[in-house]
Amino acid sequence: MSVDFPPQLLTFDVSAQAESPTKTRVSTRSFEFVIDEPDSLGGTDHGPNPVEYLLGALAGCLNVTAHVVAREMDLDVQNLEISLEGGLDPATFMGKSDDERAGFQEIRVNVTADVDASGETIRTWLSTVEARCPVSDNLANGTPLALSFTNQ
Repeated sequence: MSVDFPPQLLTFDVSAQAESPTKTRVSTRSFEFVIDEPDSLGGTDHGPNPVEYLLGALAGCLNVTAHVVAREMDLDVQNLEISLEGGLDPATFMGKSDDERAGFQEIRVNVTADVDASGETIRTWLSTVEARCPVSDNLANGTPLALSFTNQ
């Protein structure tokens, strides 16, 4: 059973089709992209894997949010670069252990940019960006997940 979202919320959706056990074709709006595992994890390496897309989604959202907040703070941000890395233990995903969570233990984000502002202003900018980024919020806070099944 699906519950409608309140009308003030923007609703985003994707649909996905498995092309193999490791390869998924995803569609949203007028876009398609492929998610796949590298050869070393049994895939065909036709696209980034799910956790790489997660990191990319966070980078993209931080970029947009950083520029919105910079504009509000009247900051001139030039040459913004965002690098991310996360470590996860694949043993939980593979069903070999339940000692650690299945996802990233931590995601480290480094922002590099040309910003003519004091250290305190930059810290305020970054903390505001982190607080207002929707993807960062979803990663930092438990978002309810309603998983359902339809038999074909």
